[in-house]
Amino acid sequence: MIGFIVAGLIIGALARLIKPGKQNLGIIATLLLGLAGSVIGGTIANLLGTGGIFELNVLGFIIAVIAAVLLIGVAEGLAGRAKAKG
Repeated sequence: MIGFIVAGLIIGALARLIKPGKQNLGIIATLLLGLAGSVIGGTIANLLGTGGIFELNVLGFIIAVIAAVLLIGVAEGLAGRAKAKG
């Protein structure tokens, strides 16, 4: 479980480094988006037959980082929309 959290934090941090611009996300949001990306990456890698959902492999890791970058973009869009309304 601790490994899953650490992997989520690393994936979230890498995604924030890859995503251009400044993200207004805290450490908890980075962790949660990294964990979500990790689950997505593991699921896709499992569907492709390269490993289990909670088994981190190269393909799953790459997909997880890409998914986390996309999730950060979505989170920024939703945060921007909420600020525009409020």
